[in-house]
This record gives sequence, C-alpha cells and structure tokens, in this order.
Amino acid sequence: MTPVRIACVQLAPRVGDGDGNRLRAREAIETSVAAGARLVVLTELCTSGYVFETEEEARSLALRPEELSEWRTSGAYVVGGFPELADDGALFNSAALVGPEGVIAVYRKTHLWDREQLYFEPGAEPPPVVETPLGRIGICVCYDLSFPEVPRGLALGGADLIAVPTNFPLTSAVPPGEKPIELVVAMAAAHVSRVFIALCDRSGSERGVDWVGATAIVDDRGLVVAGPVGPGEGTVVADCELERARDKSWTERNDALGDRRPELYAGEPAAVD
Repeated sequence: MTPVRIACVQLAPRVGDGDGNRLRAREAIETSVAAGARLVVLTELCTSGYVFETEEEARSLALRPEELSEWRTSGAYVVGGFPELADDGALFNSAALVGPEGVIAVYRKTHLWDREQLYFEPGAEPPPVVETPLGRIGICVCYDLSFPEVPRGLALGGADLIAVPTNFPLTSAVPPGEKPIELVVAMAAAHVSRVFIALCDRSGSERGVDWVGATAIVDDRGLVVAGPVGPGEGTVVADCELERARDKSWTERNDALGDRRPELYAGEPAAVD
C-alpha cells in the first residue's frame, strides 16, 4: 500500500470577505501541497464565512462551481465548502472536489443546521463517492455526519475516505481530557464502517459565534491519527494507507458490512406488549 498524505487546514473565514477568504484558501492549498499533501480538506463555507445576517448577504458571496477551478494543483485533490448559486437561482451549502483537471464533483448539503435553513435549500441527491488515483473519496458536510446513515451509505458506496468540511459551533466547553463530541461521532462512524474520515472544522470568532476546532484525521479503526487542532488556525497532517478501508473483516467470521441485516432495520420497531 502507498500512503496518501492528507492535510486538513483549519482556517478562519471572515464573513463578507469573499476575496480574502478565497486568497487564504488558495494559499492553504499551495502550502499543503508544497509539503507533500495529495489530498487537502478545507472547512465548510471557507470562501464566504458562515454567520450570515440575511439571505441577500449569503447570495452576495455565492459562487458557481466552475469558479473553484482556481483550487487546481498538479497531482493533488482538494475538498472544501462554498455557498453555491445554482442555475435556477437556488442557493446551496455545498462542497466541491477539485482535482488537477478542475471541478470533479459538487455535493449539496442535505441536512441543514439551524439558521442555514433560512438561506439555503437542502440538497436532493445523496453524497457522492468519487474514484480518484488516491482512492475512493466520499463527501458530506458537517451536520450530515450526525445521521449514521450518511457515513454508512458512503462506506457502502465504496468510500475509502470521507472528507467532511465542517463549521461546528461551540455550544459548551469541552471538559478537560475529553475529546469534542463532534470528533467522537466521527471516530464512531469511522470505526463501525472501517473507513477513514478527514474532518475539517474552522476557527475565528464570527458575529459572536465561536467554534469547536475539531479538525482531525481518523483512521479506519476509529483512532485519531492527527489532531484535533482546538482553538485557532492550524493544520493536521497524516499519511494514510487508504486501501486498508477495503478490508471490512473484524475476524475470520465477521465483516463490518457483510454482517448487516438490512431487512430487519427498515420500518417501525415491533411493539412491546
């Protein structure tokens, strides 16, 4: 197996500063690739900031997917979030996968958190799994990860790694010695589906909102191999053998996906007398 160097760059986007955010994203990509990264993951809505006051403000910072071709670098792939303006005028909280040839895939977040529902339409398509020379990359965004069906579906779709741009608002202090619960959720998802997860949070107080700073890389056993960053900007890097995620066996007799009993999971649970 050939390890793939992954970098998750925790930036501090500034709401309203579209040009500055895009410049900082490009600089983060260039710096990471120069240090050997072949997959770079950036935060949710890294081109715009997050805490919008109005839909008009969000729209003023929206991009067409093709504009993210500026993330292209030779031999590396980038996943990052942006507000997407669709051809029909709808606004989505989206993430793009950009490779050396340009934009390869765009995913529109399907589970919208809190005030996102005031500005964005929910995506209507399932998260994608994209075959690349690095491996099979799945994409979801932030709150999507709170629904176990999402990472499980990506694993069933063949993902070796799930890239997750996020903006995790800090709602309560993390007790000393504990990991943020958002990271614990990612660890559990990676463990039960035997898949790598690259989680990229953000930093920088924005209109009174602070952030968890849970940027980390989790391996196919559910173990944190880099991170979390915590408060402030920072980058986590790990060399990951992504092909390991294709072996779903627990023991000679058990398999993380093969042992599923989907015929028992659908529908309402049986009533208890």
